[in-house]
Amino acid sequence: MDLFNSALGRNITFIRPAYFIISGFVGIPYTEYYYVFLCFVYIASVLGNTVVMVLIYLDHNLRTPKYIAVFNLAFVDLLGNTVLVPKVIDIFLFNHLLIPYIDCLIFCFFCYTCLSMQSLNLVALSYDRVVAIMFPLHYQTKVTNRFMFNLIASFWLFVIIAILMLVGLLTRLSFCDSVVINSYFCDHGQIFGLACNDNFPSDVISYLLPVLILWIPLLVILSSYFCIGYALSKIASGQERAKALKTCSAHISLVAIFFTPILITFTIGPQIHPNARIINLSLTSVFPPMLNPIIYVLQTQEIKNSMKKLLEIRRKSRIMVK
Repeated sequence: MDLFNSALGRNITFIRPAYFIISGFVGIPYTEYYYVFLCFVYIASVLGNTVVMVLIYLDHNLRTPKYIAVFNLAFVDLLGNTVLVPKVIDIFLFNHLLIPYIDCLIFCFFCYTCLSMQSLNLVALSYDRVVAIMFPLHYQTKVTNRFMFNLIASFWLFVIIAILMLVGLLTRLSFCDSVVINSYFCDHGQIFGLACNDNFPSDVISYLLPVLILWIPLLVILSSYFCIGYALSKIASGQERAKALKTCSAHISLVAIFFTPILITFTIGPQIHPNARIINLSLTSVFPPMLNPIIYVLQTQEIKNSMKKLLEIRRKSRIMVK
């Protein structure tokens, strides 16, 4: 109990800096070109995710549980990139390396919230695929629009509470010496590492949260595909197996793109070089949101059909106007 008193005691005065300094890359020249590259990736992400959201909103045939989850994924990708990339460009291209203490905590909250929701959203999509393939006759009753709304809302609630705890514990830390964050954003691990008082609670949650947000969702997703594979092994027709697997191809691609780099970063932890951590986390943050809409447009027939239908309607309306 005494171990936590130093961080949670009522009568302790905490030393909080007026600002933090975001260092970015260390010892690498011409890094501004990398941030310009992130800017172009961000523009592509905004366009792609906006298109997916508009298609789902306009096409009533896409008002299904699966596409409720896809809409939320596109929204989270758009929100996460909009929170991160413009701020990173402002910091490094316009040389605004100082970020106020409160602004840094808010920045940290939104970045980790969006990153966590991407992971849990993939769980929602995996559940949809499991029920659709293993219990096709009961799909309409087991996976309804209301159920998917409630599932995603519960994920949002869980993530917001968890990240509020994560950021809240940072307010119980004192910063006596350095205020330089060796990252490209207000990275939680880098911030609590600068503390000069007991940071044990923050250290614990830095190990616990990746388990809850990354490892457990990944295990759930892998288990779901093990069940899908077992169910498909009982299907005699190879053509039916291929058809069922094709409906999962987009989701499998998203899982691989998202989890592989981020798990490497969080598993290695402090041992990874700050520059490698910056590259890994930044690409993990901006590339999946850019690739997600591309994958869904290219690999999902419903999205293709919806896009063709809307383009055809627009073409006909132009002809009528002329």
